[in-house]
Amino acid sequence: MMILGINGSPHKKGNTTYALKYALAQIKKTGFETEYIHLGEKKINYCMGCLKCRSGNCIHNDDMQLILDAMKICNCMILASPVFMGQITGQLKTMMDRTVLLRVGGTHIGEEFKLSGKIGAGIACGGFRNGGQELTLQNMHTFFLQQDMIVIADGPPFSHSGATIAGDTYKDNLGLKTIDNLIKKIIRTLEKINK
Repeated sequence: MMILGINGSPHKKGNTTYALKYALAQIKKTGFETEYIHLGEKKINYCMGCLKCRSGNCIHNDDMQLILDAMKICNCMILASPVFMGQITGQLKTMMDRTVLLRVGGTHIGEEFKLSGKIGAGIACGGFRNGGQELTLQNMHTFFLQQDMIVIADGPPFSHSGATIAGDTYKDNLGLKTIDNLIKKIIRTLEKINK
């Protein structure tokens, strides 16, 4: 089984990168395969809303196809974003918009989308403990739900919307515990689904 981590930060190094790579390292210890994508290194054009994707192909020829391919084969997707103006980054939103292509096959009742039934989880990094992380995670949850995915949070004892980091990730012990809890919940959920 493969867990895909997508970093929505424009920065190559920083709190979000540290948090997501920390999460993927914890997952690797359990024997699961991981893949890491950093959107800051990708060329992704904006969705034009032209609906050409209904034919099965997007009008843009850019790095998004590699991301779509990784999404199709993953069992779980972890999105990570710094808080920008109380929400996800523009890079992450642009990527989300372009995934409409994964919904075009499920146009009739009973048909599934390409991501239907996959697990979705989020990590949000803010400057303060109440720095917009929950709303940022809700942005991610909305995306997962639009794709008919199974949304999970970090679970007990915290059980908020997902993993949240405040300030410097490597110094935020509480935030790192929420990542640890999120990873445990991902593993448990994957094991239940694949019994």
